Amino acid sequence: MPSYDRNTYSDKHRSPLHFAFFATTLMLLTGCTTTVAPHQSIHLFDGETLEGWDKNDTWFHVEEKAIVAGSMEKNIPRHEYLCTLNDYDDFELNFKAKLIGKSESPNGGVMIRSQRMPDGDVVGYQVDLRDHYWGSLYDSGRRLKVLAQAPEAEVDKILNPTGWNDYRVRCQGKRIEVWINGYQTVDYTEPNDLIPQTGVIGVQIHKGTAVEAWYKDITLQPLQ
Repeated sequence: MPSYDRNTYSDKHRSPLHFAFFATTLMLLTGCTTTVAPHQSIHLFDGETLEGWDKNDTWFHVEEKAIVAGSMEKNIPRHEYLCTLNDYDDFELNFKAKLIGKSESPNGGVMIRSQRMPDGDVVGYQVDLRDHYWGSLYDSGRRLKVLAQAPEAEVDKILNPTGWNDYRVRCQGKRIEVWINGYQTVDYTEPNDLIPQTGVIGVQIHKGTAVEAWYKDITLQPLQ
């Protein structure tokens, strides 16, 4: 496996050659995108097992028909991810999510069109779950910046900060849109042709104080 320096892909250091190498290598690592009939909704999580997801028993388990990420008993030393075994490109993703924990600022997220690195990290777009950034779009492990900031004042009006929130994420071509509880928070078009527009979907728990991120009712509808 090749080694990776994430600074190579930051805004400060990136170049067209770097991104071309990165995108080509990721395609070789992840293989082909899974083909599913258009408009046929599929359940990525069956509510009972983690079948169809990679293995991470330490930080992820199933409880009350939800994927529970993290722990209420111990601190989390690094970002942890549970990812689909298959890749997806154009789709509409729906899921419910909530955060609970002892942390002053619990933090999680859902990765889309992302790539699993040899060290276990995940690089790609992240739909955020955290104070001040609910529904925002972040570029995790790559450009390390918020690509589209959700309007916090408007999100606060419709957000359930302690309970379940309905997310809808639509990816078509280079456009990514996000909704929370029916309110659109993001409409982003990727300007860089070398950023991969296919990859795994993953659920994340951020490193830090004991906290849990819960995810359920995860369905995906492929688009043409």
